Amino acid sequence: MPTVSLVIVAQDEERTIGRVIDAAKAFVDEIIVVDSGSTDRTKEIARERGAIVQHQDWLGFARQKNFAIDLAKSDWILSLDADEILTDKLASEIAALLKSSSLDQFDGYKIPRILYIGDQAISRGGFYPDAQLRLFKRGKGKFGDRLVHEAIKMTGPVTMLANPMHHYAYKTVEDFASAMDKYARLSAQEYFNRGNYGLRASRLSELVKPVLTFLYRYLVRGGILEGALGYRLTVIYSDYVRKKIVYLRQLG
Repeated sequence: MPTVSLVIVAQDEERTIGRVIDAAKAFVDEIIVVDSGSTDRTKEIARERGAIVQHQDWLGFARQKNFAIDLAKSDWILSLDADEILTDKLASEIAALLKSSSLDQFDGYKIPRILYIGDQAISRGGFYPDAQLRLFKRGKGKFGDRLVHEAIKMTGPVTMLANPMHHYAYKTVEDFASAMDKYARLSAQEYFNRGNYGLRASRLSELVKPVLTFLYRYLVRGGILEGALGYRLTVIYSDYVRKKIVYLRQLG
């Protein structure tokens, strides 16, 4: 049966790192955690579960994850964020896939994920399925060099698994808002570095795009069905769209 390396980059993730490893441990052959300077029990929790823990000062999202991938020795790589926890059904699906002759039909497998704010799952408003490529054949994928929203670039065919993972990204709505501001600044810098951003930084875009984003995510994608929390998240996300434009214009 093909071997699998579980690869995680982490810093101060004691809240979830144990559950991330436990959920995948039954079918992986190697666990690698690249830590960028945790001051909590992240490293100890990982080692208790058999992980190889290596320190690496923060290189940026994509470069840090690629550094971790390069340490893996197995046939396949399962690259998870330190707050992404496989459901039991997903773990069973992957375990069965690894035993199946159909595994090699694809070089990569995307996994849908359910966002959590605290312990509240958010399945509408554009936050699901948010599928991310997480399982791929070693040597067939690397994270593209981006400042934010890094994604694995593949050289072969990709499909999506049926079952989701849980994404415990934010403890509170305030954490979500703070992260969105950080991502807006990084996204603006990414666009600025590329150049040719033109209309993207215009005042017209600043006026129109946030409104369209709100209407689409709140009404079309069902954010309204998530109640007060859905409204707050949609407002924050729409403001994230506005901030990307404002920050980009400031850089220019």
